[in-house]
Amino acid sequence: MRTSATLLLLFISIIPFEIHAQGQGISFEAIISKKTLGINETLRVDFKVNKDGDNFSPPNFKDFRVVGGPNQSVSNSWINGKRTFSKSYSYFLSPIKKGSLSIGQATIEIDNQLYKTMPVKVLISKSVTLNNDPNNTNYVVNENLHLVAEVSKSNPYLNEGISVTYKLYFSPQINVTNVGEIDSPEYVDFWSNNIKIPRLQIERGSYKGDSYNYVIWKKIVLYPQKVGKLNIKPLSLDVSVDVPTNKRDFFGNRIYTQVPKTVTAGNRLIQVKPLPGNAPINFNGAVGNFEIIFSSSKTELNSSESLQATIKVKGSGNLKLFSAPELSAPSSLEKYDPEHSENVKTTLKGMSGDISDTYTLVPQFKGKYPISPVEFVYFDPTSNKYKSIFSKEIVVNVLEGPSSFSQKNKTQVLSNDNTNNISLTKSQFRFIKTKTELIKIESQKFIYSTPFYLLLLLPVIIIFVLIGFFKFKTVSDSDIKGYKSRRANKLAKKYLTEAKISLSRKDVFYVALERALHNFLKSKLSIETSDYSKEKIKLLLGNKNIQIESIDLFIKLIENCEYARYTPASNVVINKDYENALKVISEIDKQI
Repeated sequence: MRTSATLLLLFISIIPFEIHAQGQGISFEAIISKKTLGINETLRVDFKVNKDGDNFSPPNFKDFRVVGGPNQSVSNSWINGKRTFSKSYSYFLSPIKKGSLSIGQATIEIDNQLYKTMPVKVLISKSVTLNNDPNNTNYVVNENLHLVAEVSKSNPYLNEGISVTYKLYFSPQINVTNVGEIDSPEYVDFWSNNIKIPRLQIERGSYKGDSYNYVIWKKIVLYPQKVGKLNIKPLSLDVSVDVPTNKRDFFGNRIYTQVPKTVTAGNRLIQVKPLPGNAPINFNGAVGNFEIIFSSSKTELNSSESLQATIKVKGSGNLKLFSAPELSAPSSLEKYDPEHSENVKTTLKGMSGDISDTYTLVPQFKGKYPISPVEFVYFDPTSNKYKSIFSKEIVVNVLEGPSSFSQKNKTQVLSNDNTNNISLTKSQFRFIKTKTELIKIESQKFIYSTPFYLLLLLPVIIIFVLIGFFKFKTVSDSDIKGYKSRRANKLAKKYLTEAKISLSRKDVFYVALERALHNFLKSKLSIETSDYSKEKIKLLLGNKNIQIESIDLFIKLIENCEYARYTPASNVVINKDYENALKVISEIDKQI
């Protein structure tokens, strides 16, 4: 009995914290790097199988954020004539809450049978002090990678523009390969405008007194719409970092290892000041520095002709958040609703340009009609004062047309009761004829005539012509789509071959890889170059019931091709991207 108990304890002690799904010599297991970790640490999960299979599906990491992976590795070895095969799918996870969390089952299909791993439990504790060993890769990344949110002004006035610039700092000791946005900031109480960055550029700067490289990831212009303390929620990025190790290759070059890292800019608090309480009556919320221009298309015209009067507010400030002052015209000038136009450009300094309202005015009578100056009131945050400015006066001269007094004279004449002054003549009346002259019309037989039968058959002939035309067009379109699909499939194979040949040349490799992915989509989804966007690709692949993991991997490859234009890439990343391209093209092709 003691021997049996000893053997049982020995068997339990050698079982690692991994779960096996076995059957007929096939082992499929989930292996985790540690069973207990802090909420600020990263967990590695490997799904390992000893026989090649298809349709691998990871579990739903609902309590974790995937910060790295999937990474795929294959091992083949022959020992004493016996082959050993191993294939692993690796994920790097960051927990999003504390407690006992579960990693669900992964599945894979081998020889038409489905194999599953068992769920794995992980205990997540509070934040822990990270290892400060300079040889530890996580410590090196923490010390050399930082995301900073720079705010131009932390205490603006209401509706005063501020800018937020997100900079990713990294020391020359490490290489940043891939960057992806996880959580975007929310600007609940702000009017916001994202300034597009056409291309990320690596620049030199300093962070806490040390020399760093940095890229500007995002630029935002904000106009606070509420007074008080406003919170800007943080921006989080998923970054893949190549960290040098103490190992060297055969040629003496330092070997790099890739470490996934999530960096956060942190919350920023903005204290918004209210505008002074002595606002003039005509103030409508304009904050900045402006001028007003009042112009007219013409100042001399005839009655019943029209002119355009334009009120333009020009300058820098919250131009899209207020309206131009209304035009007040004399009653003798008929005024129509204005046509609004905006010419506003947004930079880190805020909005600048002009807004304008154009009124159409039509004079009714002859004479001169002055249009009073237009008043515009705004708040200048530089001087902390309200300012009132006026436009110039415009005088409209109507050269020809009825006088405004002639209508009164006509009314007086018509109201005179002296009927003797009215002279009646026979030509003033038109009499109705009471005798009618009829003309006889000879009848014509249209029924059963040749034109009758032609008009009867004409709709039938038109229907047959339209049916033939649409059939011909359908066949022609299908041939064109088939030709485009076959040609794009050939191009995908061609460029993927070019990418394999160019593994040692980063620029050529990623250009060929992007072309291969593009032509694969054209062959399978008939997607044109003009539709080649990540959102459209997700939608089309989702409509084809493609697995979410395959779609995410395909989008990540496209992003890697974009990032490769302005970020360095190691041989490890290039080889991994090529293997992932082979994998995702094969998987999507099978699913379609």
